[in-house]
Amino acid sequence: MAGFTNRAEDLVNLPMVPYPAVTLFIDLGDGVLIDDASGQQQRRSLAVGLAPSGVRGRGRHIECLQVRLSPVVAHAVLGASSELGGTVIALDDLWGRDAVRAQEQLRAASSWDERFTITETALARRYQAGRAAHPEVAFAWEQMVASRGRLRVERLAAEVGWSRKRLWSRFRSQIGLTPKRAAQLVRFDHAAHLLAAGHSAALVAAESGYTDQSHLHRDVKTFAGVTPTAVAAAPWLAVDDFAWAAPLHASRT
Repeated sequence: MAGFTNRAEDLVNLPMVPYPAVTLFIDLGDGVLIDDASGQQQRRSLAVGLAPSGVRGRGRHIECLQVRLSPVVAHAVLGASSELGGTVIALDDLWGRDAVRAQEQLRAASSWDERFTITETALARRYQAGRAAHPEVAFAWEQMVASRGRLRVERLAAEVGWSRKRLWSRFRSQIGLTPKRAAQLVRFDHAAHLLAAGHSAALVAAESGYTDQSHLHRDVKTFAGVTPTAVAAAPWLAVDDFAWAAPLHASRT
């Protein structure tokens, strides 16, 4: 999780680079305006699902808390995994009064450290009360991440002792994406961070398991809507924990 503050008059306008996590944006300031691919605009605390399309944050005098949840954890915490495949949902639609109460506590907190503690407590409480993902689904996700998206679905199904069809169905309902799409997202994320670190597209394609640069270009275009060159310079990645090494909990100004 990270806290972000922008007190300048300049308009912040950041397109979101897809990431293999469900992202919560908890608005603590005058309002972050979130746009999505459908043209819908929301000025509320939100949950952004895996592989969103065309999502960007805009606003002035921004103060917000960003939390990234593994989709396995998000299944229990949010209880709406199948609804979060690339979508944007208001947090109070998922949590009801709990979302309002948590936001009130966070606004009243005197420091980011206090806000981080409040958030951790709220997430832990909901995780304990929620319904855990199947161990087989959790294992499949962990293997995808560990392999950087380069494991075949058939192999994962064999390892957990399920049919390909059963894994596909359970994974889709609990993670929010099909196994194939989730693996593609994990691979894209690895490639995006290599690009942001300054590596050439040719090297990134080879390192990330793409057949060639054209394959990389198509995947980046599909997920981010821009070229690999544009992704390499994306401001969104400049505040990412991989592109900018920092403690897990950080405050950005």
